[in-house]
Amino acid sequence: MLDAAIQCFWTKGFEATSMRDLIECMGITGASVYNAFGDKRGLYRRALAHYLESSFGERVVRLENTLAPRLAIETFFVEIIDRSMSDVHHRGCMMVNSALEAVPDAPDAQEIIDDFLTRAEAFFYRCVAAGQADGSISRSLSAMDVSGLLLAVLLGIRVLARARPQRPLLESVVRPVLALLDADTSHTHATPLPSFATESQR
Repeated sequence: MLDAAIQCFWTKGFEATSMRDLIECMGITGASVYNAFGDKRGLYRRALAHYLESSFGERVVRLENTLAPRLAIETFFVEIIDRSMSDVHHRGCMMVNSALEAVPDAPDAQEIIDDFLTRAEAFFYRCVAAGQADGSISRSLSAMDVSGLLLAVLLGIRVLARARPQRPLLESVVRPVLALLDADTSHTHATPLPSFATESQR
């Protein structure tokens, strides 16, 4: 039911989604929705929390547990761009959309959005700090500054994915930032990931 609610909120946004829309998408009665989730804001809060854990949370755990720090950052953005381009409706990210919509009188939802932003920046910080420690990421900037920059790039990509869903554009935003990570290191990638190939390789 939460997955169905996510699709509804994600497509229309909080304000434009009616209870009738949610009831139809979730396939249950209005009474069941109110009994299980309370009002629309309560359902929205639960949907946001579920989206955060099943999308962003899963990705961060998987990448940090399986990849080296520098590669984890690059793969994170590769997956974000791939996911953005595979969405035929060009909806962007539900969390970022929610942050932009800034639902009024919904502090619980805002807490989840703040949690997402904090966790995203913390993921980047851990990766950058670890990469600087092992020599794979430049030490020319502080890990805190770089993690803030990466968070801004993530938000920018997600907004562009809605406004101008063009892969070359999204990749052009990320490529210079990845180069910045390597600015004063001797780190060399064995094979560039296909989605971030240079123009001469396309």
